[in-house]
Amino acid sequence: PFLVFQVLDELEEHLRRSQYFRFLWFPHSENVRIIYQDPTSKPPCSSSSWFWDYAVGYYLLEFLLWISSFIPSLVVWINRVFFRLLFNSRMENVAQSHRIFSYECRFRQHVQDWAIPIEKTKEALLELKAALERNPGMVAHFPVEIRFSRRDEILLSPCFRRDSCYINIIMYRPYGKDVPRLRYWLAYEEIMKRLGGRPHWAKAHSCTRKDLEKMYPEFPKFCAIREKLDPTGIFLNAYLEKVFF
Repeated sequence: PFLVFQVLDELEEHLRRSQYFRFLWFPHSENVRIIYQDPTSKPPCSSSSWFWDYAVGYYLLEFLLWISSFIPSLVVWINRVFFRLLFNSRMENVAQSHRIFSYECRFRQHVQDWAIPIEKTKEALLELKAALERNPGMVAHFPVEIRFSRRDEILLSPCFRRDSCYINIIMYRPYGKDVPRLRYWLAYEEIMKRLGGRPHWAKAHSCTRKDLEKMYPEFPKFCAIREKLDPTGIFLNAYLEKVFF
């Protein structure tokens, strides 16, 4: 097992060691699961187990998260225990890339996912950790996923012209029940915005056009292209109207 401070201090080494490196932090603890994903010539193999992956990691977890919606302090215990049960030992899986890179999302959930400049990774994660420690009543489900991407030249890409770190937070909806998340959401967004973050376009965020113009240097250029190609707004919906107007 790795600790969050250890992984952050050795981040450059991890990024050099693996073509696709990411790690999972378990809020309300120091626990981290590191994941290396690289091409290999090894034959297919799997460490999966129906009992651990589904009986424990799905059905039992969902039931306990539902109980925690009435007793929020249980989330701290759930995060720590499930790390020990499911993420504390080394595993190796070999398969085609679409099976390796896909992620089991379990049950229904609310998600935020922002990209920040890669050099802000440590600062952002430690600030999020500190925010949870300062507010014992604010709970966070596991995991917080941290992954990395190189810069590109796509006008509205969160990685536009900068190497980036994505920090993804999650709050599950056990049996479809919403759980309180507003304080956690706002604390996370405040950190992301202050550190130059850009939201994932397919995830929840509260940004308006005014916010996005500050985040994306070429946002006006993209808007001009959009208006030229769709002058009557036939492809707009309520969400896009909030973003582009």
